[in-house]
Amino acid sequence: MSSLVVVLSGSPSDADWVAKIRKTLDELEVPNVWRVGSAHRVPEHVLTLLTHYDNAPESVVFITVAGMSDALSGLTAANVSSPVIACPPAENAFGGLDVLSSLRTPPGVDPLTALHPTNAALAAAKILALQDPALKERIRANQAARAKNVLDADSAQNS
Repeated sequence: MSSLVVVLSGSPSDADWVAKIRKTLDELEVPNVWRVGSAHRVPEHVLTLLTHYDNAPESVVFITVAGMSDALSGLTAANVSSPVIACPPAENAFGGLDVLSSLRTPPGVDPLTALHPTNAALAAAKILALQDPALKERIRANQAARAKNVLDADSAQNS
C-alpha cells in the first residue's frame, strides 16, 4: 500500500523547519508533500486540503508546523481520521510556553506532539511502517547509523 506524509505549515516562514522534517522523510524514502494553510487566516483552504488528503487512497500521516497559538494542529486532528503529529517551530517568545497550545487540546482533538523535526518525521515513518516492511527496515538502518555515529565518536575520544 502506498503512503504519504503531508507536512502542513501555517506560514511560508516555517520553510526551514519544514525542510528539516522533509530531509529525514527523504532519507527514509517516505513520500511527502508540503502544503501551506493557516487555521486562522484561511481555514476554508485548510479544510479543503484536509478533506482531499484524508480521502486519498494512500495511508496518510499529517505533520503540522505552526507556532504561537497552534490552532492548525487541533483543526487538523479534529477533521481527519489519519494520525496528526504537531511539530511547532522552536521559539523563545513567551519563554517557550507557546508550545502549550500544541499540548493542551480538548478531548477528542488528538494531535501527538514532537518538538524536534527529526522526531516528527521518524514518528510519521514508524506509523506508516506498520504496514510497510521495507520502510521498517529503512528505519532500522537509520537507527543503526545513528548508533554507529555515537559509538564512533566514543572510540575517537578514547583512542
